[in-house]
Amino acid sequence: MLKNEKKPRPSCEHGFVSLRRSAERGFTLVELMVVIVIIGLLATIVAVNVIPASDKARVEKAKADISTIEQALEQYRLDNLTYPNPAEGLQALLTAPPSLPQPERYRRGGYIKKLPDDPWGRAYQYMVPGKKGAFDIYSLGADGQPGGEADNADIYSSEI
Repeated sequence: MLKNEKKPRPSCEHGFVSLRRSAERGFTLVELMVVIVIIGLLATIVAVNVIPASDKARVEKAKADISTIEQALEQYRLDNLTYPNPAEGLQALLTAPPSLPQPERYRRGGYIKKLPDDPWGRAYQYMVPGKKGAFDIYSLGADGQPGGEADNADIYSSEI
């Protein structure tokens, strides 16, 4: 090298920051904001796709529970030759009602281990006679009120 020539400097002069210097600086506010916005967008996309799926899952669980209770009622009828009356309700599936004409026909242990609550935390309803058959098991849906649409719609065994 000649005396008048300068030594080439590290890559700083060419627009690059040395690795050590960039590690000391950290991230800029703009970089952090970009990352936060991207995470927010991803969270929104996930929420928009997951929340409706959980509502649909609740309706499907209610339908499965109603089918299970229906099967227990059919077993009750086969053994006792009649469905429980409205006063006995679904509790007749757990313990023998005192009004049974032939209590010895009642299955020991009952017809269902436990009556499930609907996915919204309320008891399933029992109606005799049903809308289209001997009985109906139903849930009042998400709002707990008769009628409604979508997630708030009532779910009847006769309509499954």
